[in-house]
Parts: sequence; C-alpha cells; structure tokens
Amino acid sequence: MDREDRVQTLSEAECLRLLSTVPVGRVVYTEHALPAVLPVSFAVAPDSRLLLAVRRDSTTARGLDGTVVAFQADLLDPATRTGWSVLVHGRADVVREPEQVRQALRSGLRPWVGGSDPLFIALVPELVSGRLLAPVGRTVQRS
Repeated sequence: MDREDRVQTLSEAECLRLLSTVPVGRVVYTEHALPAVLPVSFAVAPDSRLLLAVRRDSTTARGLDGTVVAFQADLLDPATRTGWSVLVHGRADVVREPEQVRQALRSGLRPWVGGSDPLFIALVPELVSGRLLAPVGRTVQRS
C-alpha cells in the first residue's frame, strides 16, 4: 500500500478541534536572528485564538510579542504509526486586556516550565493545516 493512502488532510475546524485535545505544543519564533522552538502550554479560546502561557521574565515572552510565529502540536502513536499533526501560522501578541488575562488565569493555563506569574500570548491563526495518519491497511477516503 502506498503510504500516501494513509494520509488525510484535515479541515481548519478539525485542526482546531484536535488542538483542543492536547495541553502542550511547540511555538517556533525567532531569537537572536535564529529559529527557536519551545514547548508551551496552550488552550484554544472560543474565538479560535490560541492562548499560549509563558514565563513573564523569559526571552520567549519578549520574542513572541508582535511577531509572526508558527505553532505545532500533535498526538502520535509510535506503536501503530498513527495520529495527527497540526500546524498554525499567525501573529502573536501579549494579552493585555485585563478581563482576558483574568479569564486565562481562571482557566488554569500555566507555563509548561515554572513561573507563578504567567504571561499569556494570543496567536491569531492565519494559516491552519493538519494531517491525520490512518492505521496501516486502512486507506483514507478522498473527497
């Protein structure tokens, strides 16, 4: 079987739904003119923005505000070689509106690594893509 038969392209809505099922992803941004990748806690907000939680005093916090970033999350099973992966591109900005900060705090969203005073970054999805990898022996229905 051709391995491409197992790959299904996901809709934006399905990508956002899958993202809401995992607590950690990777944000890709520029640090000192080089690409940087960091695992971050996140949540999908009702308006489809991604809310990332980072340490307020981190270089990541400084590197994300007002920039275009990529964000990737997945859930893969190495035993069955199945799962999904989603990639989001968009502009990241520090959440400054007090009520939005309070809502993020109430949600329990906290930085993946330490930090009792989180800074929240809103990522507005501009390009969203994802792929589902079906089990071996099962082809994906093409539309």
